[in-house]
Amino acid sequence: MSTSVKKVYGYLAEFESASKLWKACEECRDAGFQKWDAFSSFPVHGLDKAMGLKKSILPYLVFFGGLTGLATGFGLAYITQVEIYPTIVQAKPANIFTVPAFFPIMFELTILLSGFTTLFGLLGLMGLPRLNHPLFASEQFKRVTDDGLFIAIEARDPKFSPLGTREFLEQLGGTNIELVEDDAN
Repeated sequence: MSTSVKKVYGYLAEFESASKLWKACEECRDAGFQKWDAFSSFPVHGLDKAMGLKKSILPYLVFFGGLTGLATGFGLAYITQVEIYPTIVQAKPANIFTVPAFFPIMFELTILLSGFTTLFGLLGLMGLPRLNHPLFASEQFKRVTDDGLFIAIEARDPKFSPLGTREFLEQLGGTNIELVEDDAN
């Protein structure tokens, strides 16, 4: 007979209002917690600033994805139409000055690779696809899509302690504080 030991994911605390959640996020940020997140069923403006989140690198990834598409479109058109198989139409030159004819393919590949970079960059930055999350096992967390406002502090945070973190969440005004366990081993 084997007993499975569940790994602790962290603490989940509920808050009564968006303003209390916002204040609690500021306190978590100021206390130095790093592995935590806030959950709300509606947008709370300024919450990302209250959490101390940095600006996403996704726009830079998309820019370089688009730049790659532009360069690929230019290279594809130039190499095929000027170098490998020069297409001479009505005595027009087949050289670098025929770039305006390359604009459609350059534009299309810029948009295509920007779109793919946006999709896959976003999925990668968010850590998706993730089929299950320890918070999904919590009964009270199911209210996050209706009217629940929550903060979850993960056990892998350097400042996490079983008693200290619970007391900290209580001081912030968190209610229904729950220890969430990770079933996946």
